[in-house]
Amino acid sequence: QVQLVESGGGLVQTGGSLRLSCAASGSVFSVNVMGWYRQAPGKQRELVAQINTEGTTNYADSVKGRFTISRDSAKNMVYLQMNSLKPEDTAVYYCNVRQGTWYRDQYWGQGTQVTVSS
Repeated sequence: QVQLVESGGGLVQTGGSLRLSCAASGSVFSVNVMGWYRQAPGKQRELVAQINTEGTTNYADSVKGRFTISRDSAKNMVYLQMNSLKPEDTAVYYCNVRQGTWYRDQYWGQGTQVTVSS
């Protein structure tokens, strides 16, 4: 089992910045994909960004150029630097880890609220 704990959410004005952090503990494999998803009220959970062990990243089109994902594999940490925030970025942000055969073992954090005021 893997436990994920997010931190860094909060309330920010349009154009502001926030940095989310996620600490993974337990049976974390050395090869995995770590990522961030978000879910706004009344909407489905969507991928925001992900990064694999080699450092290859993938971003949702809506956040490209504004958000940056990074990881510290030695500490089992993943980060999401969010700049130029918009009201439409308001959501609960969830940390995610996928590992194991075909990356089918998936774990979620409890979520952290990000609210961007206009």
